[in-house]
Amino acid sequence: MTSPRRVPIFDGHNDVLLRLHRRGGEDPVRAFLEGGDKGHLDLQMAHRGGFAGGLFAIFVPSPRIPAGTNAAAAPSQGAGGDALPTSVLETKAARDTVLSMLSLLLRIERESQGRVRICRDVGDIQESWDHGALAAVLHLEGAEAIDAKFELLDVLYAAGLRSIGPLWSRPNAFGHGVPFLCPSSPDTGPGLTALGKELVAACNRLKILVDLSHLNERGFWDVAAISNAPLVATHSNAHALSPHARNLTDKQLAAIGETGGLVGINFATSFLRSDGRADADTPAELVIDHLEHVLRYVGEDGVGLGSDFDGARIPAGIGNAAGLQTLVELMRARQYGERLIEKLCFGNWLRVLERTWGGTQARPAQSKRTIKPASKNKPARTKTNVSRSPGSR
Repeated sequence: MTSPRRVPIFDGHNDVLLRLHRRGGEDPVRAFLEGGDKGHLDLQMAHRGGFAGGLFAIFVPSPRIPAGTNAAAAPSQGAGGDALPTSVLETKAARDTVLSMLSLLLRIERESQGRVRICRDVGDIQESWDHGALAAVLHLEGAEAIDAKFELLDVLYAAGLRSIGPLWSRPNAFGHGVPFLCPSSPDTGPGLTALGKELVAACNRLKILVDLSHLNERGFWDVAAISNAPLVATHSNAHALSPHARNLTDKQLAAIGETGGLVGINFATSFLRSDGRADADTPAELVIDHLEHVLRYVGEDGVGLGSDFDGARIPAGIGNAAGLQTLVELMRARQYGERLIEKLCFGNWLRVLERTWGGTQARPAQSKRTIKPASKNKPARTKTNVSRSPGSR
């Protein structure tokens, strides 16, 4: 009897760089490359679970989050039960941390001997997979380090930045993040500032993906009105199933589908559960429940995975990156076809990245567009061309 085929995973969000940045003593580069069963993601766990690549976040913690705080409580789920850190990061301090974490990823690539590659376009991702390498895409979570002239944005783009979330769940010069509240609507305050709208336009010009996941609802609609790229929430879930402020309403999901965008389903238990608790004793099946709900609104070409590894408490049934095939088996148990599973696990991410980075010149950067929610009975769908699968490693 043959074992079920392992399906490679491209993941929309992880915080491993933050975990490695915070560790003391051991060489963080060696810790990632050689493993050690700490945290959710390293190269060895990636190989065991079919983690073929993803968006690697640079996140600058709020000053009020102590340096020794467990990362599992920080980027996605807050710390100490705080709904929203109110302190604003100083730009220079944020820049120093961003450059330090960028250096860390560059050193991982350099010392990996070809096993990890920083990718700047979809061709790079596929070439990495052809050579059995992990494909890392640089993402900035929270734009506090970006100056008002966007000079650092140009530098980071040259270094490989291809995705940015203007906000984390705190205010900054670009807007107001969505708080960690449950139950709560995501409509929690003002949206983007004038500078935030300029940042979205600048990202459109550079063809940098704009991540919606930590924006409040007004910020979401601000981006929808400005951006000429597909709308993407790299690590968010369905508000209808888990009424957390960080999750997306059905109207927001439909808008993402209308643009040919994508939602990466988040494994954080706070965003999976109806009670919003951060509890590892949460069934992994809830990930698939959220996936199926989002499918109704964005279509089968607009859903992927956005694990939040090393940034959240996730179901024990997944555990870490080595357990990713658990989700593949849950999809098969619900009679998903192999073609659909490939789309959900990696193909849809490649499609939306190609469309964002490759750049369809559909509309000027400052244009307005009307987004109509998709019908529940006829979800928005877009055509897709799923690229070749990476080989098993």
